[in-house]
Amino acid sequence: MRNYLLLSILGVSLLAFQACGDASSPSSDEQAVGSNVNSERNTEYHRVRVSTVASGLENPWAVAFLPDGSMLVTEKPGRLNHISADGSERRTLDGLPRIHAFRQGGLLDVSVHPNYEENGWIYITYSKPNEAEETATALIRARIDGDSLVDVEELFVQDRFSQPGRHYGSRLAWTNEGHLLMSVGDRGANPPRAQDLMDHAGTLLRLNYDGTVPSDNPFVGRSDARPEIFSYGHRNIQGLVVDPETNEIWVTDHGPRGGDLLNRPQAGRNYGWPTVTQGFDYRTEGPYPGSEARAMEGIEDPFFEFLPTLAPSGLALITHESFSNWQGNLLAGGLRPQRILRVLKSDSEVLHLEELFTQSFGRIRDVRQGPDGHVYILTDESNGSLLRVEAVPRS
Repeated sequence: MRNYLLLSILGVSLLAFQACGDASSPSSDEQAVGSNVNSERNTEYHRVRVSTVASGLENPWAVAFLPDGSMLVTEKPGRLNHISADGSERRTLDGLPRIHAFRQGGLLDVSVHPNYEENGWIYITYSKPNEAEETATALIRARIDGDSLVDVEELFVQDRFSQPGRHYGSRLAWTNEGHLLMSVGDRGANPPRAQDLMDHAGTLLRLNYDGTVPSDNPFVGRSDARPEIFSYGHRNIQGLVVDPETNEIWVTDHGPRGGDLLNRPQAGRNYGWPTVTQGFDYRTEGPYPGSEARAMEGIEDPFFEFLPTLAPSGLALITHESFSNWQGNLLAGGLRPQRILRVLKSDSEVLHLEELFTQSFGRIRDVRQGPDGHVYILTDESNGSLLRVEAVPRS
């Protein structure tokens, strides 16, 4: 009931419910994106300035920050860019493995080791092909030497290759203990894989920095489960962040038609997909095929359901004092609706939503808060951009 009350407050039309999830085709609204960038605007609590750091990026997917202020940006077709802090210099790094870039697959997330200044490791996920041109979500780490990646190591490949194109998941985040979280989507064609503990599809994984399995993972020692799995029953997590104070994990997960979720995954818990879902079948007005209920004993209820649908990708937790009135809030990016939602939450519920930048910049693929306190946005277009959002002191 809380979600429907929030919709009334926001005055958001339920017609947007028809928006699909991670559709790869651009919408007509993207044609007018440029005129809305490099401007100031008011939000409920902050006046903000939006500026373009880099443009001409082909379907950028993720941004990560290096200690010198420069940034790494992935492009889905298979390019890794090293961009200076002011955007004036951009270099493409060589040395990536073979990548199968098709539909939702390609070069995906990038993350910097928390102790990068000591070890120089960066972590990259992508859709890896086999000889039959099937694909799996894979993880490598490497170091940067000039314009090349060196010391490239493959750390993880999901256990089963399948038809390419859909639901790779592939977000990365670090916990306070130095464990690496990695999402793997259900791969689309066979959703019940997300309920199979012997299958990495539809899961959130927890790994050591070298790709090995932490000894305290919830399914370690079981013969009927993959030890890398932290939680399961997810559809396609593309928003992932860890609270640096509490170590809580927050994710946003794509539903089918509706059923886009905000969750706080716990070790060993089942989040239901596809047995339990709030979504509907794309082809009919009925429930998703194979689903049995919207809730079920032994399956975790969602923390929050986005209504209307968000098609979520990218998730940031605001911690920096420059956005003092947003501290502790989540910023959840949306693809098809072309917006970011500011999510004010308590320990048990979402209290308020604010729409930001609706249909101003195009499809939002990634949202991060940088070490400088600014918010960075990637727009998922064939001519995509890296944008910086700064809080402007009110005069």
